[in-house]
Amino acid sequence: MKLETVIAANRFGLGARPGELPAIDDDPRGWLLAQLPGPAALPADFRDLPDTAKIIVEVQEIRETQRDAKRTASDEPAPDVVQKFGAIARRHYLEQTSARFRFAATTDLPFHERLVHFWANHFAVSADKPPISALAGAFENEAIRPALSGSFYNLLLAVEKHPAMLLYLDNPRSIGPQSELAVRAKRRRRTQQTIGLNENLAREILELHTLGVDGGYTQDDVTTFAKVITGWSIGGAGEGGRFSEGTPGRFEFRENIHEPGAKTILGRRYGQDGLQQGEAVLQDLARHKSTATFIASKLARHFVSDQPPTVLTERLASVFLDTDGDLPSVHKALVESGECWYSTFGKFKTPQDFVLSAFRAFNREPENGRYVVGALDLMGQTPYRPGSPAGWPDTADHWGGADALYKRIEWSNAVARLAGSRVDPLQIGEAVLGPALGTDTRQAVARAESAEQGLTLLLASPEFQRR
Repeated sequence: MKLETVIAANRFGLGARPGELPAIDDDPRGWLLAQLPGPAALPADFRDLPDTAKIIVEVQEIRETQRDAKRTASDEPAPDVVQKFGAIARRHYLEQTSARFRFAATTDLPFHERLVHFWANHFAVSADKPPISALAGAFENEAIRPALSGSFYNLLLAVEKHPAMLLYLDNPRSIGPQSELAVRAKRRRRTQQTIGLNENLAREILELHTLGVDGGYTQDDVTTFAKVITGWSIGGAGEGGRFSEGTPGRFEFRENIHEPGAKTILGRRYGQDGLQQGEAVLQDLARHKSTATFIASKLARHFVSDQPPTVLTERLASVFLDTDGDLPSVHKALVESGECWYSTFGKFKTPQDFVLSAFRAFNREPENGRYVVGALDLMGQTPYRPGSPAGWPDTADHWGGADALYKRIEWSNAVARLAGSRVDPLQIGEAVLGPALGTDTRQAVARAESAEQGLTLLLASPEFQRR
């Protein structure tokens, strides 16, 4: 069996399942390429989940009920919005997380699913912030999954227009200083808060989503871009909170809070009106050389090593620019690059990679979403909670400390106790690691005092901890 087969299943994929390595050994690269561009429709695991609009309407209705109670000055106590929202958020969060990990543990398209996870982390939203706790999974399913068969621009546009991203980075609250609403507010001598410009989304698009922190933009570009995307908002939450503007829970462009006039960003003048102005800026950012380099470096780091070869990054960036950011072409170039196949264990697994590869090694579908959330929370990578727009780190120095390894061993012990003597650890190791299973690990597992101990040694081994 070829080492390339192990690399395909465990680094490009999400970890081999028993019987998978022999099935792909004839053509590991062809197995990966056959997974591009991906499913034509949303996988069945996610179709029955409520969409973003439905969830947002559910939240808005609770808030509206509280407002009505306050307006009528009823003797009845107002409903506890925090408690009700917490229950809604927990339900949706667990449903979305369970579906995500069930699918990842059982999919026959693990390379494509890893790409979904990669891009969702690149365009990170965090469930730490309400109401994103109820929307993070829906964001991944609606903005990320359907767009991976097209261009980076289409993906970028889907992401930045999605209500989860808009809410996470506070753009619905951003009002152009010279917009119709701001001018009217000034005439009425309302507070300055009413006409505040919020730069969060603009800054993160430039710094994290496209050009990168060294991409050549200035603070003036951030401020101007923030003005460009004023009005990018969500339907169903007009002045006073009523369902008065647009389709509730869907993207809505609000002309009355958009900053009018032509604007200059990165030395280019944009004279379009309204929504088209922001779309034009995003299109140029998506085609920018700095964006190509930034995206290429992240892909190379994720799939090859923490310090990827410069020649690989340059090649991927060139394909990105030559194809106008066609994502399947960039992903194909990654698979076809020889640098990706030199080292069997080039990356240290994140906690999510570790847990998913364990489920796949046992050929088990996670039945309880709470169990997966608890395991990943213990190891410091709670699903959909990266804590910042930068997403989860992708290098060993963040995940490879002594305390982190101890927690992985603890979890491995728990898994081994559950599996007991029902599995043969050496057989599993050979099935999912093939020729990459080292002599030392093979001997340690074979000489273990029990199947439970052997399984713990396998899961904690350097070969299983890396991809």
